[in-house]
Amino acid sequence: MRSDLGTILLHWTLVVAIVTSLVTGLRLSADAEHSWFAKLFEPILPQGEIWTWHYLSAVFVLALIFAYAAYMSLARLKRRISSKKAVVLTLPASTKLKLSAVNVIAYWILFGAVLTLTVTGVMLYLGYGGLWVTVHYTSALVVLGYIVAHVILHYWYGGLAQLLRLFRPQPLRRFPGMGRHPLVKAAAVGGVIFAGVIALDAMTRGDLVVAQGQELPVLDGKLDDPVWQDAKPAFVVTQQGVGLNGTGESTVEIRAAQVGDKIAFAFRWDDGTRSLKRHPLIKREDGWYMLNNRADISDETAYYEDKFSVAFSKTDAFGGGDSTHMGPKPLGDKPSSLHGRGLHYTTDGSLIDVWQWKAARGGMLGKVDDMWFGTPLEPSEAQVAGKKRYSAGYGADEGKSFYVYNYSKGAAGTGYESAIAVKRLPVNHVATVERMGTIDLDIEATDDPGSQWWMFEDESVPYSAEKDAEIPVGTVIPGVLILGEYLGSRADLNGGARWEDGYWTLEVVRDMDTGNKQDLPMEDGLYVWVSVFDHNQTRHTRHSRPVRLTFN
Repeated sequence: MRSDLGTILLHWTLVVAIVTSLVTGLRLSADAEHSWFAKLFEPILPQGEIWTWHYLSAVFVLALIFAYAAYMSLARLKRRISSKKAVVLTLPASTKLKLSAVNVIAYWILFGAVLTLTVTGVMLYLGYGGLWVTVHYTSALVVLGYIVAHVILHYWYGGLAQLLRLFRPQPLRRFPGMGRHPLVKAAAVGGVIFAGVIALDAMTRGDLVVAQGQELPVLDGKLDDPVWQDAKPAFVVTQQGVGLNGTGESTVEIRAAQVGDKIAFAFRWDDGTRSLKRHPLIKREDGWYMLNNRADISDETAYYEDKFSVAFSKTDAFGGGDSTHMGPKPLGDKPSSLHGRGLHYTTDGSLIDVWQWKAARGGMLGKVDDMWFGTPLEPSEAQVAGKKRYSAGYGADEGKSFYVYNYSKGAAGTGYESAIAVKRLPVNHVATVERMGTIDLDIEATDDPGSQWWMFEDESVPYSAEKDAEIPVGTVIPGVLILGEYLGSRADLNGGARWEDGYWTLEVVRDMDTGNKQDLPMEDGLYVWVSVFDHNQTRHTRHSRPVRLTFN
């Protein structure tokens, strides 16, 4: 048994595209917090920059479906998948005919699943998550199941010879009305679809137009300054984060304005809770404990502060400007991250300027941390040994911050589940507790306006057993210390934030060009990426399409 060359070429090209889309999709799915099925395949899933392969293979599948349909029509082969064959199942017929009918039904299930994947994939690409993620994932599993069923059905139909026919080409039979060169024409149809989708995506990218202002805004987390009235907002829908009222989604409003040699940004995003509790410490009968759920692997999703990140890149490549590399060990010659989910770095020597607002670590005190993605750094001995987090090409600008952590791991070999060592205790624990406002350890609780979940140096003293004895069991104190001041390039960003009615609003000001090597000058054509962290360390929201910074 043999098949025509056009069917063979289209079939195997489609198989490669579908498998590529499936395995890259499973890699992305394995990153989800509660994923289990996709994680079963983790040892064989690809690692590294997955996003480009996933998106392009998905578009290629769509183009091939159109090409396959055109070929079947032009070559007069539509009878192979005619739904009328299903009637055989209601009639007395041979096993082969019934298997052929079942195979046709399976084809139409595949077509339905691919159509669903296409629609839901477009919605995910545009930034919508929630139910779209679930339906997209379910459809992918249907396609995965189809592949297995397809092979089995063909084997039952004609044994090994039936399977081998797709490796043994023969000339296409001629039928009345058949067009000339059907394979070439079908390939042209697929090429038009592929190019059209890519062009449509490029032409519909959004712009963030930078207004020209006369006076910088007051950095108070309000948008009532004159400079913002003339700044046209851009909106970015982000999704697949953790929290956010169970949706994992948050829409970010962005405004920008240039005032002389300064640039100001305003970001507003929905987050139903005001979270400042970054790893608070609680005293128990046997010592102090740091509240957490996965602090050991730098994947905290419970006792953490709200954060917000904006990144500027010179490329709109997938994966946040080609900076997101998935998998337990995407850099084969370097350590994995502690959580095994992936690493941020660039592979071409380029720099991505990253600004990160951290609510409890200076965010409410007017500071935004200046950071970067770039070439992976060489790991330290502790990082190679897995004792310290390796961040590859993600780091803070030169200089220093003014926040440190008020704890360290206890006895050697123990993690954060056992008692920890406290660095500093409150001078007056009653006053410290009052400054923290209502202490509700429910991770979805909203912290009081004006509450202070950090301690300044003059509010604390170095740990001593005598001071510890004054503090009653059950007392909760901050896990963050504010000591000294921000210095160097890391201190380039000034900000002001406010939470009200389920929204955070953040204003940030920076020099147009800081002159620092770890910063990008603000210029026409930079791409802007944003991420929302709802009381979690790394499981932020994401989006596939950046907005373009436009000064003209």
